[in-house]
Parts: sequence; C-alpha cells; structure tokens
Amino acid sequence: MKTIADYLFATHALRVSDPEKPFWYASGTLGPFYVNTHFLIESEEKANELLEKIEKAAAGNRELFLQSILDFVKTQYETSESYKMVIDLIVAKAKELSFDFISGGERRDFFFSLMPAYLLGKPHLSIFKDGETWFSEEVSGKAVKVEGDVLSGKTSLHIADLITEASSYTNAWIPSIRGVGAAITDTIAVIDRLQGGRENLAKEGVNMYTFAKIELPLFDEAVEKGILTSAQRDMVAHFMESPIGYMKAFLEAHPDFIDSQIALGGKPKQRAELAISRGYVPGRS
Repeated sequence: MKTIADYLFATHALRVSDPEKPFWYASGTLGPFYVNTHFLIESEEKANELLEKIEKAAAGNRELFLQSILDFVKTQYETSESYKMVIDLIVAKAKELSFDFISGGERRDFFFSLMPAYLLGKPHLSIFKDGETWFSEEVSGKAVKVEGDVLSGKTSLHIADLITEASSYTNAWIPSIRGVGAAITDTIAVIDRLQGGRENLAKEGVNMYTFAKIELPLFDEAVEKGILTSAQRDMVAHFMESPIGYMKAFLEAHPDFIDSQIALGGKPKQRAELAISRGYVPGRS
C-alpha cells in the first residue's frame, strides 16, 4: 500500500537533488531538496494549470471564484491517486474536529481546502492576497463578499498546503478569519516543515494537524524503497544538521561551482552573486 511519502516523491512534490547538483534557494543558499506540496494534485503540469485557473478566477468575478475551479479539482479527485489520498486524509481528520466552515488562502491553500468543503458539504471562506474575504454557503454556488463580523459565533477550520513558520497564518489568515467575527481553533496542512509553525500557531490558540514532516525518517523511508540513494539521504542529513555548514562544505569540495554558475548567467548568476555578497562562499566577498 502506498504512503504519502510515495506520492510526495512520485509527483515531485518533494524533490531531492543529485549530490553534485544542489538547488539554489531564493535566499542565495544551496540546498538538497524542494517542497512543492501542490504537485500532489498529480504533477507539476497539473499544478501549474490549476494555479493559472486560480489566478484568472481571483482577478475576475469573485462571486464565481470557487465555481470556476471546482470542476477541475473534482476531476483530479476522481482521476489522480495522489490527490485523492491526500484529500481523503484531510476529510478523515476534519470529521474528528468541530467547525462550521472551511477556509483557505490564496493561492495554494485552495488546492486542499475546496474539495474537503465540497465532500463535507461545508461552507468555504476564500481569503485573497488583497485582504478580501468571500463566503460560499455552498462551494458550487455564488460567493458573497464578507464585510464586518457577519460570521460571529462561527468557527473556521483552515486548510493549507504546508506550514513553515506559519507567518501566512499570523500575518493574514488568522487576522482575516477573526476580522469577520469567526474563531479558529484548528488547522490542517499536508506538510510540516518543522520550522516553528506548530509553536507559533499554539501561541494563537490554534492546533495543527499534518500528514508528513520534513525530517530524516521520511528520507530514510525513501531510501528503503529505492526512491533515493544513500548519498542523497546523507546529503539531506548534513543539510538538516547545518544548512550553512552543508553549503560551505559543498563549495569547498567544488571550488569551481560558483564561477560555473556565474558563467551560466540568468538566475544561477544572480543566486551565486547573492551568495557571495552574503558571505556564504569561502574566500569570496
């Protein structure tokens, strides 16, 4: 029987690099893996297709926002093994909790909040980047823009793709939910990056539930199943122990790497120069 780990790697929702070719991160650091939870919908291609639909619908008539993407996620639920598994896990956990409606935030939360609301017959609160909130009594019906505390006395279950430090929650999702008069006591996310999110949510009185943690046992399981090599696992372990230590060790072992990245131009050059400016490259400043 397949586990969520199988699907994370199969869909490249969790992608581990070749030990000789680490990934650049936006911070100008190097790392051995990427997490793109929304790829669990089936693939990167399908995820990008839905992101495009979400962006178009969010920029249009928001009364019809959920209607505009509902058929797509329903089709994926019916045809994608990975997406069905994740949605079923979310629905099962949601049934154990007490709430009146489900909320999700623009953009990737909608991958995982809409279908559970549909399956459970719950209303959905859509929270947009510009601060607007729209409430749908039925996800197949029209939404209404929420102004004031019209949801006073109601409780939200927020569903997200992943949680890192929970900054999106503390900066946007929780204030938006409380801003319409509702409470939030629980949240479900697919992945926990183990970077303080649980503790930060606890300070807000919110319990967090996830189905996968970005920790070494997840990568050990992948080695056992032949998905990853031992070298990839060891690389991840080094990075988890010390991200900057991992980067410096890699660069010391590959003295030509930075110059080769600069020679490529474009984003690799930008990241390499950022790494130098931040003092991450031994002997360069």
